Amino acid sequence: MRDETVKLPLERAGDATERPISLAIVAMGGQGGGVLTGWIVKLAENAGWIAQSTSVPGVAQRTGATIYYVEMMRPQDGKSPILAQMPTPGDVDVVIASEFIEAGRSILRGIVTPDRTTLIASSHRSLAIAEKSAPGEGIADSSAVVDAIGVTAQRQIIYDMNALAVANGSVISSAMFGALAASGALPFSTEEYHAVIAEGGKGVAASIRTFDAAYARSQQTDEEAKEALEEPVLVQPLATPPTSPRAARLVERLEQGLRPQIATMARLGLSKVVDFQDAEYGAEYLDIVEDLFRLDTELGGEAHDFELTLAGAKYVANAMAYDDVVRVADLKTRAARRGRIADEIGLSDDTIFHTTEYMHPRMEEVVGLMPAGLGRWLQNREGLYGWLDRRVSKGRRVRTYSPGWFLMLYFVAGMRGMRRSSLRHQEEIDHRDAWLALVRDMATRNYALGVETVKCRRLIKGYSDTHARGLSKFARVTNEIERFAERDDAAEWAKRLRETAIRDGEGGDLDGLIKTIRSFE
Repeated sequence: MRDETVKLPLERAGDATERPISLAIVAMGGQGGGVLTGWIVKLAENAGWIAQSTSVPGVAQRTGATIYYVEMMRPQDGKSPILAQMPTPGDVDVVIASEFIEAGRSILRGIVTPDRTTLIASSHRSLAIAEKSAPGEGIADSSAVVDAIGVTAQRQIIYDMNALAVANGSVISSAMFGALAASGALPFSTEEYHAVIAEGGKGVAASIRTFDAAYARSQQTDEEAKEALEEPVLVQPLATPPTSPRAARLVERLEQGLRPQIATMARLGLSKVVDFQDAEYGAEYLDIVEDLFRLDTELGGEAHDFELTLAGAKYVANAMAYDDVVRVADLKTRAARRGRIADEIGLSDDTIFHTTEYMHPRMEEVVGLMPAGLGRWLQNREGLYGWLDRRVSKGRRVRTYSPGWFLMLYFVAGMRGMRRSSLRHQEEIDHRDAWLALVRDMATRNYALGVETVKCRRLIKGYSDTHARGLSKFARVTNEIERFAERDDAAEWAKRLRETAIRDGEGGDLDGLIKTIRSFE
């Protein structure tokens, strides 16, 4: 075969020692990685440089972490350079990571090197799907990344850029752009950076404010940054301010009646319970926490930093703010939820968006909404119950913000006032009271065992099938705890049982552990 390839003479633009400036940006969906890349390219082009950007999407996080790569170089003698399309290990000048673990992934890829690379990264975490879905504690250890950065990067600029951006009313891309300017890695003035942001035409004031704040923060010394971190942070009494005088009085009540270390957790629990139902329900929550505190005091809880009450303040709130149909409908129709989604997808002012969600209601949820007497009557009519279930238990794709579906969900959310008379609420209250009675019994026998029994409530979460599986695991674990409650090492075995039940089916064998425990009898 003849080689008919056309070969053109390609002369180099300069000496072989000249090289472009290269930057790699690792950002997750919705964090403005594309915007930041566009700004950097525009910055170079405004100065008469040749710049090129490419991107490779990934699936490391929710909508995928994307690697953006930029190379830039001055043209020489009217000739344009040929620029690479992907970062080469050992040849990247600046790596910008929008999240801390992404900085670690950049190190693993080999694009952060001690002889060349300036690493700019935000220290905050946006948990990966694997971290969120893992049973038990699945969050990656950030300390390994901290250790690696110390030996792999020539220079580092790392702090919580996301918090800085939020505080200044913008997004993290503006903060990273400011950190890049402060690094001095690019030969451009701050005025040129400002001009690029201004060309965007949207959110200019907030973006420049965030840029300037990040620029100043990035130039702080380690001592100055440490002093800033040591400034006292004021803890708000509630996640949201009390909406009624009675709710405000409940906050005063818990602050006066509980120790400070307990009051902090109880404030959060009270906020959750009041948001779930009303102030009266919040008073019921405080009654339970105060009763636990009295028992804790009698059992010498001060020597244990009142661990029983502290755990109770958390898990009683979770038990009282259970997930039912009313709660789900309420959360899905809140304006704050729609705003959060709009922010995550970077919705512009002139864009309309819809959400389509998959819902699979069961007859159990429908009966749970009914008054307790009617619900039990229907449950006892197996034929009628089954006939209704076949018509209700179907998967549906719901367009949440369409008029019909939104009004239906809003109506269901408005049934909050009827919740206390419902069958589901009565079942939850009965189960909660039985659990607390067991806690009191175990704590009286063995303080540490009482604390572990409180924490068993962690097994119950969600709704529908997830909730049913959690109840089953909870029952099995607490039944076993009662069997070995008199053992000296009962608290240790209770903790092991709970953690195994959390991971059961994914690295945990609850059946096997129960057999092991019973073999000691």
